[in-house]
Amino acid sequence: QVQLVESGGGSVQAGGSLRLSCAASGRSFSSRAMGWFRQAPGKEREFVAYISWSGEKTDYVDSVKGRFSISRDNAKNTVYLQMNSLKPEDTAVYYCAATPTSSGGNRLQNSYAYWGQGTQVTVSS
Repeated sequence: QVQLVESGGGSVQAGGSLRLSCAASGRSFSSRAMGWFRQAPGKEREFVAYISWSGEKTDYVDSVKGRFSISRDNAKNTVYLQMNSLKPEDTAVYYCAATPTSSGGNRLQNSYAYWGQGTQVTVSS
């Protein structure tokens, strides 16, 4: 089993920055791809970014490219999402997710077996 706990959410004005963290407990963090997803009010949950187990491969939804950066520290069992130049449309609950071991990450939610509880990000104009 893997438990994921997000932190770092909050309220910020447009143009500001936040860094989300996702701490993982359990086994084999370093062999799991990790993803960030978000769900805005009244909308379905959507892919934001993912990072491979080694950190060598990343992918982002077009709307955050150049503004968000995903990274991981396998020694700390933690994945991060640095969010810069935030926009009101980035307002959502952000979730981190982990794949089963030895599985590649991608944009599909059903590729991820474990999910955190989410952290709220609110961006005001």
